[in-house]
Amino acid sequence: MNSYSERLHHVIPGGAHTYSRGDDQFPSNAPQILDRGHGAYVWDADGNRFLDYGMALRAVTLGYAHERVNRAAMREMDKGINLTRPSLTELRAAELLREVVPSAQMVKFGKNGSNVTTAAVKLARACTGRRYVCIPRQHPFFSFDDWFIGTTALKRGIPPEHYSTTLLFDYSNIVSLEKLFAQHPGEIAAVMLEPATTITPCPPGCGRELSCESPCAACPNGAHGFLHQVQTLCRKQGALFILDEMITGFRWHLGGAQAFFGVEPDLCTFGKGMANGFAVAAVAGKREFMSAGAIQPQNMERTFLLSTTHGAEMTGLGAFIEAIAIYREQHVVEHLWRYGALLRDGLRSVAARHGLQKHFLLDGPAINLNYVTCDTAGTPSLPFRTLFAQELIKHKVLMPWIAVSLAHNDAELNLTLDAADRALKVYAQALESGIERFLQGPAIKPVFRPRN
Repeated sequence: MNSYSERLHHVIPGGAHTYSRGDDQFPSNAPQILDRGHGAYVWDADGNRFLDYGMALRAVTLGYAHERVNRAAMREMDKGINLTRPSLTELRAAELLREVVPSAQMVKFGKNGSNVTTAAVKLARACTGRRYVCIPRQHPFFSFDDWFIGTTALKRGIPPEHYSTTLLFDYSNIVSLEKLFAQHPGEIAAVMLEPATTITPCPPGCGRELSCESPCAACPNGAHGFLHQVQTLCRKQGALFILDEMITGFRWHLGGAQAFFGVEPDLCTFGKGMANGFAVAAVAGKREFMSAGAIQPQNMERTFLLSTTHGAEMTGLGAFIEAIAIYREQHVVEHLWRYGALLRDGLRSVAARHGLQKHFLLDGPAINLNYVTCDTAGTPSLPFRTLFAQELIKHKVLMPWIAVSLAHNDAELNLTLDAADRALKVYAQALESGIERFLQGPAIKPVFRPRN
């Protein structure tokens, strides 16, 4: 048993603690294990350096090992990390989230996104007395808990009754959601969705969502977008409107995508991007709903919301407080938008140079880019995605997806475009003479598949 991969799989089911870090999600030439990260770069166990666009599954927005954030966390370590009663750091972090996020009148911290999204579902059911929750089928992940995973292809170990109350609709199709309300009158507790992915809620042809210079909240057409339609429907039907801002939070806007798009959720959840990689997540929202988890007033029926030993760990919350200060001082959100636009335009130019405009596509707004790889028929192809990632790795760029940080600057952009130029040259050759000649190992696979 010599390789790191073998050692990992011997002691960790799946070889990693998130399935998106697994071997089946990367080309065969990807580093099997990483030793450290700094800025926009990571190093493997042999000291090889890679420019990284995974950024800890999008959790690192300022750059790895950011000195100010780390020092803030270390100051909290010196205070004891976690105390017997609520800490001053806990209070300050909660008040800060309330300050920057419009709808966060109350907040409960956790350590991962799955727990806080499940907590939001529980709150919605407690406050409405209803059972059903609606989610878009296009959004890839809400929780590792049964109520969500049971809606995917991975149903082993999950009793049907645990996910039978989760209903699917289509994002950007308000009619599909209205049909669920018609089929289950007075029974839907909440609608939970990401505000945006590579698909935005803006009306067709709007286009203003592509720039942080013109957030949709300031757009005359903004009030006609899909999120506003969902918000109006929820208010009319007495269901809670929940935004899962794991990815959009602290990227689209300091106040979340809810501020960018000008909507007001009843509850919202955050995690990635809150504390530059430290384990901090949150469920937040309007006091009238969040207070269902309170111990006041007397004789109120209780809702056991979140009760976690490490939810108020001071190191992560101190990192969160410092990260927000850096966001404000260094205009981080504007940088993420700007670099994303430069990367998008640069990659499109490189693809055009190789005649690949119809085979290598950049999807989504600048803040949330996705590259789409297509085969000779123009069909999205995982083998070609694997090939592109494989060739980038040969030139020391790790791009399983595109997540940028404050540490990505001109030098990183130039390195990326040079590596992409070399990778797309091979891509064009593979289209012409067959991918089998160029792909060195198995193609990456979907995470949600019923069999290995």
